[in-house]
Amino acid sequence: MRVHVADHPLITHKLTVLRDKRTPSPVFRQLTEELITLLAYEATRSVRVEEVEIQTPVTTTVGVRIADPKPLVVPILRAGLGMLEGMVKLLPTAEVGFLGMARNEETLEPTTYAERLPEDLSDRQCFVLDPMLATGGSLGAAIEFLFARGAQNVTAICILAAPEGLAAIEKQIGDRDVTLVLGSLDERLDEKGYIVPGLGDAGDRLYGTV
Repeated sequence: MRVHVADHPLITHKLTVLRDKRTPSPVFRQLTEELITLLAYEATRSVRVEEVEIQTPVTTTVGVRIADPKPLVVPILRAGLGMLEGMVKLLPTAEVGFLGMARNEETLEPTTYAERLPEDLSDRQCFVLDPMLATGGSLGAAIEFLFARGAQNVTAICILAAPEGLAAIEKQIGDRDVTLVLGSLDERLDEKGYIVPGLGDAGDRLYGTV
């Protein structure tokens, strides 16, 4: 498993505003979109491309384009939806699938309540969007789901992660091809399974249900 913490000044600046409990939902949504575009730039460094010949105004040359089959972007509902626009702005040719997952607040275990994905993901590169990697339950289950459908490799983009979540994912995935791209690796989880210092519940703050 590869882990990349993107510590660009623009990312850390936007994260600071997101962490502030006074930041209203409209600003939170806008900054999330901007932040994910920056993280997506890091996450797509290994996206597959193929050569293509084009005609410039001056001459013929060879460039590259995103190869087929196109990457699949999978936001984990509901909070992952707030990350989708920032991702597809950078990767507009990608296909989009959905996984609905929820965490039981008592057991902290994930449950899948909805999915809209291609039946066969053979040879596909998949990008999972999940703002908070806390216990690792939901993200780990999503990664397992994609590999079970035949995904070639999976890159997860998270705004924040806790060390406990990273350890759980690493233990679960074994030697499969997984990359985690993070805006920040925070200190720890609290007794309720929330990331510290964190930014609260991302879904509630995105959609104004605090």
